[in-house]
Amino acid sequence: MSRYTPYFGIVYGLVFGAFVITLFSHVSVVRAPIIFIPHASLTPSVVITVSATSTPATSTPKKIASSPQATPAPVPVASVVPTPPSAAAINAALDVSASALRSALVNIICYAPAGGTIRSISGSGIIVDPKGIILTNAHIAQYFLLADRGVSCTIRSGSPAADRYKAALIYISPTWLQVNPNVLTKTTPGGTGEYDFALLAISKSVTTNPLPSSFPYVPLATMPPTTGTPIVIASYGAQFLAPDQIASNLSPTIVFGSVKDVFTFGTNTIDVLALGGSVAAQEGSSGGGVADVSGDLVATITTSTISGATDTRSLNSITSSYIRAEYATETGQPLDLLLEKAPTQVAADFAPQISALEAIITANLP
Repeated sequence: MSRYTPYFGIVYGLVFGAFVITLFSHVSVVRAPIIFIPHASLTPSVVITVSATSTPATSTPKKIASSPQATPAPVPVASVVPTPPSAAAINAALDVSASALRSALVNIICYAPAGGTIRSISGSGIIVDPKGIILTNAHIAQYFLLADRGVSCTIRSGSPAADRYKAALIYISPTWLQVNPNVLTKTTPGGTGEYDFALLAISKSVTTNPLPSSFPYVPLATMPPTTGTPIVIASYGAQFLAPDQIASNLSPTIVFGSVKDVFTFGTNTIDVLALGGSVAAQEGSSGGGVADVSGDLVATITTSTISGATDTRSLNSITSSYIRAEYATETGQPLDLLLEKAPTQVAADFAPQISALEAIITANLP
């Protein structure tokens, strides 16, 4: 968790069309019209204060080149062209996705010893497996490597967020750590979101209630969305709250909108989604989720600008398909194989790597 910048601030009316505003109890909710708005910038600056957003990566995402148009095949006279879903149907499906996403949303808060060089931070995550596996950002999960330095992390949920669980780090991109070894020493790190993902496993309850037999979750998508796809965003944005308010009065923010643009770290894969400006563009949103009408998690928030009105900011996320591909590249195994295992097993399997990974970032700390 770094003090990056994920962001959901104040809702402004968007251009074109009426907005449908759904109000969850103690939750900020905004529905934006499903329209195309060009994205201006791909590498927003990031701040690490009370939250997270990404850090420098090795390459800058590029616009995806359009492929040549193929000659359309003849359509039989008897063919029936499917009727596209109505706006009401899309909104209804997004409402269902929003409910599931909100239930799977967690706040990840890490406390550092007072007076030290490491600052306490608050970020977001999404449960992606009923066994309690959380997807978040590497720049947030790196704090789980700092227990030897007195850093303690807790998983919270609800509205307002309350302490619920402890979690164990079961994967963090080693490439991200190697490319970003000194993020913790920077006041305003910036980046593209490349490699910025990690996985945690809920390990125990911090309340009198036992761990549930199954957690609410949103499954990871296998295919990325395209420009104009209707989506819903959820996070625990915290930029406009004082530290004591984050501890006692932090609530989820839900924003409805659409994918504004897509970018790639490679050639033609859709790796980054530009989500435009919204209340979601604020510190603390890093690690928040983006779901589509099918209820799948299509992306994870990584970077955002944090200055000016929230509707003028740039919020970006890396796609679940990119995370799947990068995990397979780094480990030689599909991500689904890890998700099939018991959390205790994957935590034990990953534990021997923690010391070496910790050394990468502690070498840069005073």
